[in-house]
Amino acid sequence: MSVINITKDNFRQEVVESDKPVLLDFWADWCTPCQMMGPVVDEIAGERPDIKVGKVNVTEQQELAAAFQIMSIPALMVFQDGKVVRQSVGARPKEQILSLLS
Repeated sequence: MSVINITKDNFRQEVVESDKPVLLDFWADWCTPCQMMGPVVDEIAGERPDIKVGKVNVTEQQELAAAFQIMSIPALMVFQDGKVVRQSVGARPKEQILSLLS
C-alpha cells in the first residue's frame, strides 16, 4: 500500500475511521532526519498491507501538528481505533519503527 498524504481535511476518514492501525509520520521538507526516515517509512508502507501509513507535513498542516502537540520532528504516532496508542520522536531505525506497530 502506498503512503497517504494526511491533511486536516482527510484526517478523520483516513485515520480516525480506519479499520486498520495507522502509522503517521509527522515531517517537514527542511528536516534532515525526516528526509532520512522518509524512505524507511515508505518501505514499511509497501511491506505491511495490514496497516495504513500516512505522512503529515507539519509546515503545511500546522493545525494537525498543534492538535497532537508536535514539538520535535520526525515524530511517529500509531493510531488504533482512532486513538494514539504509541509514539516516538526522532529518527529511528526500521526495527524500532516496526516495534511500535506490534
